[in-house]
Amino acid sequence: MNVTWDYTELASHYDKRAEYSARALDRLCAATGTEPGATVADIGAGTGKLAAPLARRGLRVSAIEPNAAMRAFGIRNTRGLDVTWTEATGECSGLAAGAFDLATFGSSFNVVNQAEALAEVARLLVPAGSVACLWNHRDLDDPVQARIEAIIREEIPGYEYGRRRQDPTPAIDASGLFGPVGTIEERFVVEAAVADQIEAWRSHATLQRQAGTRFGAILEAIESALGDIGSLSTPYFTRVWYARRRPLAAWPPRARVACGPR
Repeated sequence: MNVTWDYTELASHYDKRAEYSARALDRLCAATGTEPGATVADIGAGTGKLAAPLARRGLRVSAIEPNAAMRAFGIRNTRGLDVTWTEATGECSGLAAGAFDLATFGSSFNVVNQAEALAEVARLLVPAGSVACLWNHRDLDDPVQARIEAIIREEIPGYEYGRRRQDPTPAIDASGLFGPVGTIEERFVVEAAVADQIEAWRSHATLQRQAGTRFGAILEAIESALGDIGSLSTPYFTRVWYARRRPLAAWPPRARVACGPR
């Protein structure tokens, strides 16, 4: 995991982000045959936005998160659930080989070295295990979200979301370790206080990096546009890409050297 994306100062804001669509997670578990009691390696687990709902479905989750501040929130948010936390990266988790039925990247596949992380995941999975990459994407056709986009692009005309809105299928296919790739999409709506939604925006590292010194002004403009309405219904899509691990005999030779215990 690219730890140059330092979320130390953003962790409390990140914790205000929405969880993933319950329906999408149910469909993912059904598609991958992940049943209660199954083991999951949640890579780049952040503050537990994916680890917690997976554990509430009866799964045994090993959460990997390199950032101490994010991990502290995650430990708090998953207290009482079957979740263990480890300080490590997606490229070198240190977890045991062949120990997991499912490996997930919840809004984290865009900040790892994708080839190395996929090789590590292939090492972690049982022979029929699966990998899944998930993101929550705001519905940009919603009038309020369209206005927010306009505010951002007024300040940053060439604004780019980077890999977090890109289809990861080419990277998964290129690894030679998984396939074919399936997709899931579910739209859902989150009702939250405007103040909490502004706090969530403060965790947007991609926007912060491109805005630089204009970041605060952009957030102020978003807050002003939302007005004094108290709460806001924000529509999201949870989008999932998943694939089953190929048999070991089909792995490319370069993938046979991986990090961690065997």
